[in-house]
Amino acid sequence: MKRNIVVKIGGSLLFKKENSIDTEKIKQLGTILQNQEHIGKCVVVCGGGILARNYIDVVREFQSNEALCDIIGIKVSRINSLLFISYLKDMAYPVVPESMEQLAKALLSKKIVVMGGLQTGQSTTSVALEVGEYINASQIVILTDVDGIYDKDPRKEKDAKLMKSLTPQQLQDLILSPQDTGQAAAGEYRIFDAVSLQILKRSRIPVRVMNGNKTEQFQKFWNGNEKVTHTLITPHKS
Repeated sequence: MKRNIVVKIGGSLLFKKENSIDTEKIKQLGTILQNQEHIGKCVVVCGGGILARNYIDVVREFQSNEALCDIIGIKVSRINSLLFISYLKDMAYPVVPESMEQLAKALLSKKIVVMGGLQTGQSTTSVALEVGEYINASQIVILTDVDGIYDKDPRKEKDAKLMKSLTPQQLQDLILSPQDTGQAAAGEYRIFDAVSLQILKRSRIPVRVMNGNKTEQFQKFWNGNEKVTHTLITPHKS
């Protein structure tokens, strides 16, 4: 039975440390996604990454306008989406959808649909979760630059522990403090914010967070092996 799936590719995966485009990473991830043997509808959502943050930092020097910063982040995520479309060639729908209505049209092609942000105040993780609801996805995969969700920031804390399984409520308790508004500012890197957490709760779709830099792990998962390092977020604690 074919399954519908959404893959969110964090913008951090698309660029090297010196901010140049990681062509090999795009090729590796794109090659994995080209295997559509057991896939029904497939939507890939790209983040903005360091390129978006660089633009946003400059805008903030010029003026205080978070809406404009959001718009820039959305535009960059769509440019990143075009990079994947260029690699996937005829396997991908050639246009980046800019609304759910355009997504609906793109899905009629039965090709891989690649998209970025949709509207201001919404992260690309929120987009991926909404798309998952729309296509009735069996699961959503979030590829980032760490192995999953940790009890602390693994970039700052050496003793951070990987959480193998969480419910949406446990995830919220872990990442949002009581005084935290939960709204990520434009360009701020959070895997989940308050908006995406609410969509996660209502959708009840299993979400797997894994390291997109470890492409061999993602390939195993894509081929049906779920015994790879990651965090599973599911309504019922496993």
